[in-house]
Amino acid sequence: MPESDSPISPDQIAAAESLLDLDFTPAQREQMRKTLSQRLAQFASIRSAPLDNSIAPALRFDIDPPATAPVPRTYAMSAQPPVPRPADLEDAAFFTITQLAELVRSRQVTSLELTEMYLRRLKRYDPILQCVAAYTEELAYEQAKRADDEIARGLYRSPLHGIPWGAKDLLATRGYPTQWGAMPYKDQQLAYDATVVQRLEAAGAVLIAKLTLGALANGDIWYGGTTKNPWDISEGSSGSSAGPGAATAAGLVGFSIGSETMGSIVSPSTRCGLTGLRPTFGRVSRHGAMALSWSMDKLGPMCRSVEDCALVFSAIYGPDGLDATCSPQAFVWDPALDPLNLRVAYVASAFEPEAVGTDDPDKQELYRSHLANSVAVLDVMRAKEFELTPIQLPDREIGGLWTILEAESAAAFDQITRDGRVDSMKRQDDSAWPNIFRAARLIPAVEYINANRVRTQLMQDMARVMSEVDVFIVPSYGANALQITNFTGHPCVVLPNGFTDKGTPTSISFIGGLYKEAETLSVAKAYQDGSDWHKQYPDLSAAQ
Repeated sequence: MPESDSPISPDQIAAAESLLDLDFTPAQREQMRKTLSQRLAQFASIRSAPLDNSIAPALRFDIDPPATAPVPRTYAMSAQPPVPRPADLEDAAFFTITQLAELVRSRQVTSLELTEMYLRRLKRYDPILQCVAAYTEELAYEQAKRADDEIARGLYRSPLHGIPWGAKDLLATRGYPTQWGAMPYKDQQLAYDATVVQRLEAAGAVLIAKLTLGALANGDIWYGGTTKNPWDISEGSSGSSAGPGAATAAGLVGFSIGSETMGSIVSPSTRCGLTGLRPTFGRVSRHGAMALSWSMDKLGPMCRSVEDCALVFSAIYGPDGLDATCSPQAFVWDPALDPLNLRVAYVASAFEPEAVGTDDPDKQELYRSHLANSVAVLDVMRAKEFELTPIQLPDREIGGLWTILEAESAAAFDQITRDGRVDSMKRQDDSAWPNIFRAARLIPAVEYINANRVRTQLMQDMARVMSEVDVFIVPSYGANALQITNFTGHPCVVLPNGFTDKGTPTSISFIGGLYKEAETLSVAKAYQDGSDWHKQYPDLSAAQ
């Protein structure tokens, strides 16, 4: 709505501030007016939902300590053809984990050689891509030498043993900066390792760099610049796992770890042409990871193949006694699982021409290429003899649920909002965190709790849909599936399925039932095995 039509005035905001012991500037109040007016519509959405007294919020107070039971860690792989060492080791930069693992296991290549090769590539292309937040070079050489020594002595920890990787720079790493992409935390060092960092070290992986994220996990703009898409450096790599997306797609690391609250694995994986796994909420400990939304944050692998994601997930999942949300359900990757025995569906409305849904001619052309590539996925799956059942996702108004993310993120960064450090962040536009954090201070607790009650209804709706389905296929931005399944916590495997007319990647998403990562990966792998989109890589030579 036009600013003049905003039902909220700066004087009203100032009055609310006085009740809440806050102090914003006149310019900040003016910026907040539009956001707060839009929030009235979110509140109306929440209030329009019939909430019987029996509906509890999607929050649980748990008096039990976090689970600590060990989980099985198996690393089964599908049969791999022999992998000869290339004459120029840099030709292995885009190899999958399974290929790199065979080179290391067979001792054709040392971990130290791989580490040096990937570090050289990082240093060559980071000035173009702006994807490195900090190098962990000393640690990398130490871990690589240890990996080589262990393998020489016959100790082979996992297929990740000796494989260089990159961490989204919201994961704590002892001895190195963990800066969260934001100026208020520039040069921050945390004196411990995140659980995911510990578990990958236990699997023998070699951490070579902290990779960029959009400031406080929003977008691809961080305090040092904009992380670029390797396929088209005129655009950003999308966010917020911007650095993991760019570095993995450009062959600068063997794999990476990203995080998702609302699209931050799916979006950069799509734009950069990667395969990513957003696990079920609560499958991977977030201890040592920056909190944005306690009820929505998820950590997961970003790789060059579906099977790579399965191998990395095998190393990082499971409770640690530190993250109370972490689930003890076992994950066992079985490459021999016949996905034809699974119940596979597709969201029918998302594959219709009407799904393009925009009047912008430029965007229409872009969306049409995404849609055409998605329809082709169904053709491939049917050719592989999958019986695809059409389904519809819940038709429930969920716009008000954004209140949950806004309130939780504002609580996570309340200190820098109140002390003014948020003003130092690079982005200060209406949709950037500083304005969102300030405006979220005026969300009533009742609306936040009722939004979580609406979320309960949405979770019940999805449970009914998934009672008849193991996995469903949907264009990655279609049918509101990304938003719905981030609120409900369902796992998603996103992978490349073609290119736009501009030559940039598109993607398809396979979404599974809760804790059905193995099944979802299996169906996604069946598609990927019948395509070669994941084997096409960006050429950065012209950008040097």
